[in-house]
Amino acid sequence: MIKLNNNIEDLTLYLKSKDWLTNNESIVAVEKPGDGNMNFTLRITTETRSFIVKQSREYVEKYPQVAAPEDRVLMEAKFYKIIEKVPNLKEMMPTLIGLDKANNVMVMNDLGNGSDFTYLYQLGKQFLEEDLYAVVDFAATLHTSITVHTQEDRITNTKMRALNHEHIFNYPYVLNNGINLDDILPGLQKEAERFKTDEPLKKAVKELGDLYLQDGNTLLHGDYFPGSWLATVQGLKVIDPEFCFFGKPEFEIGVLLAHLKMANQANTLIEKAVDRYKSLADLDTVLCYKFMGIEILRRIIGLAQLPLEINLEKRVKLLNEARKILVN
Repeated sequence: MIKLNNNIEDLTLYLKSKDWLTNNESIVAVEKPGDGNMNFTLRITTETRSFIVKQSREYVEKYPQVAAPEDRVLMEAKFYKIIEKVPNLKEMMPTLIGLDKANNVMVMNDLGNGSDFTYLYQLGKQFLEEDLYAVVDFAATLHTSITVHTQEDRITNTKMRALNHEHIFNYPYVLNNGINLDDILPGLQKEAERFKTDEPLKKAVKELGDLYLQDGNTLLHGDYFPGSWLATVQGLKVIDPEFCFFGKPEFEIGVLLAHLKMANQANTLIEKAVDRYKSLADLDTVLCYKFMGIEILRRIIGLAQLPLEINLEKRVKLLNEARKILVN
């Protein structure tokens, strides 16, 4: 398999071999378009345009020691092809230009210089209501437009789901899992050990994990958090649906709500998100809040850490709240 790099000569040869560059087109710049964790991603600029090249490999780009399904970019490409028939979804996502299945490479249009919404984790930052509604409306449109009743070709994405399942429902609760949480925030390791040895909690987590692994009726983005939302001059866009699968919408919305809470957003905003979604699509709120609790726990005591600025006291409060939702 060809392993892409950021060398202009190598890229030119590869892209021309796939007819993704014309004979008269030259690359003038190559850069990393963002802080994505999973894949090798480049923005290619020529004299006339720019586009994005993404390759998935047998490991996570940010954590090379973590194995990952190397064909995950093909799942993302499949998602883009499916949503093309829904204009409101298509206009908020990249457009697939080309796909090299043999080398797990995808080419997409460039959404431009945008920034993701991970700035929300900084203290004092507020999620604008119009952006919140754009995020919620996209999810509701996706969940109601692409279902087992409208789509014959389903995405199961079992390998990526297994990877996600490990890091959401299992790894955070292993006592000696190699993460020293005190490196992230002093005192966090001791607090985390309470949850790692909490058998009623672990039982509830396992039940939710089993539910996550079951196939559902609705196409999900699968990793719906501020890192997958992009602010551009054309408005809010949604990227990186490589964890997509047909599952339960409560998982998606639970993840969304968890990140609003960890970003220290007002409870009124979280209530607005739920009300907005429920005005557009069905939602089992009890199950949704359980998945919210799961996401809070795994992000605070697991491997996939966020650039949170909330202090230890606030994190422990969130952990306790998550436990209460799951066990009670």
